[in-house]
Amino acid sequence: MKYASHLACSVCKREFPADRPMNLCPHDGRPVQVSLDLGRLRKDYGRDGWWTPSRRDLWRFGGLLPLDVNDPDDARHVVTRGEGHTPCLPLPHPIADRVGCRFEVKDEGKPYPGFGANPTLSFKDRGMAMTVSMARALGLDRLAVPTQGNAGDSLAEYAVAAGIQAAVVMSPDTDLPVLARVAALAALHPDRVRLELVPGTIIDCGKRVREHYVPAGYFNVATFQEPGWRTEGKKTLGLEMAEPAGDRLADRTWRVPDVIVYPTGGGTGVVGMAKAFDELEALGLIDDRRPRMVCVQSEATAPVARAFAAGEPDISPMPPGRTLATGLNVAQNVGHVNVLRIIRETGGLAIAVTDDAIRTVIRDEWRARRFAWSPEGAATLAVAEELADRAMIRPGDRVVFVNTASAEKYLPTTRDLLGGGL
Repeated sequence: MKYASHLACSVCKREFPADRPMNLCPHDGRPVQVSLDLGRLRKDYGRDGWWTPSRRDLWRFGGLLPLDVNDPDDARHVVTRGEGHTPCLPLPHPIADRVGCRFEVKDEGKPYPGFGANPTLSFKDRGMAMTVSMARALGLDRLAVPTQGNAGDSLAEYAVAAGIQAAVVMSPDTDLPVLARVAALAALHPDRVRLELVPGTIIDCGKRVREHYVPAGYFNVATFQEPGWRTEGKKTLGLEMAEPAGDRLADRTWRVPDVIVYPTGGGTGVVGMAKAFDELEALGLIDDRRPRMVCVQSEATAPVARAFAAGEPDISPMPPGRTLATGLNVAQNVGHVNVLRIIRETGGLAIAVTDDAIRTVIRDEWRARRFAWSPEGAATLAVAEELADRAMIRPGDRVVFVNTASAEKYLPTTRDLLGGGL
């Protein structure tokens, strides 16, 4: 943990030791984040010498992460399965043509030649790779997570790789490929992975973790409950969007997109990317301009979109609904206050879409160009026309839509929409 200086509450700003295994801030019950000693990092590495572009995983960002793979003491704790370093692909679309901007898709669900690949085909691998690595660094060997599905799949994968124990608590309604994969890992590695099915949603699963697994000695790594580790993994999404590429590679010019359209359940990625851009500015690599952050939710469960529309600083919890975009079915989270702050600070937007709109994107995009969107990713493209109508996307903009997982993880629902194409 060479450049991790301390932990800080994201709301009250109280500070704690960087090596303290803690959950929420004891003073206000809000998430904490890892603070890095960026002055020391720049002194040791210069402008961006911590960046290793030849490395094909998220650890390419070295000392800008809590564990620096360039440091032998840190590197021995790192558990990697090749996660991160996914491409931003050109996304042809009539709305982009009409506006005169460039659409890209950050595809987290599929391997591409010359890039890294998330082993469980989901962006959750970024957060869990960091979480399990940090747990090893601090001597934690029992982790528990309540999950809509993909986070549990990912924790199970990395727990087996790290040789630690994981309790995965999920609903029996979880998408079958995900549930089956975790069940298989639990059967193959009963000393490493424990799967418990709890009826309801992630809220019910979280209660089970707090009431049963935490007293039994497991460390809770639910969204925003751990000390910023999942945020640190997810911030690499933003670092990859900004890192030098193409004609910017020769002079190592870092540049953020103009708009990021992100499917938002808990919102760890939103907070992580905002943190990444703040750190790049502090290092002198970018200026104070930020991407307009557009957070997309399901109309069935839209706490952030409702609070944004009402001008509220935080959400008002309401019962969750049902949506085919299961990763968006998060009715309340202690980190939503920070998501709302970031949306407003960047001049962004929170917006909700119907399941019918999600289905239309999945079906039409597959027919038009054989691109398979996850339901959560499809939700982002479903708002493109409204973003154009609201002038949230403008001529000359670079707009990045995040496809968070493989469509294969949502079978048979996606197979029906794709006409059996997968």
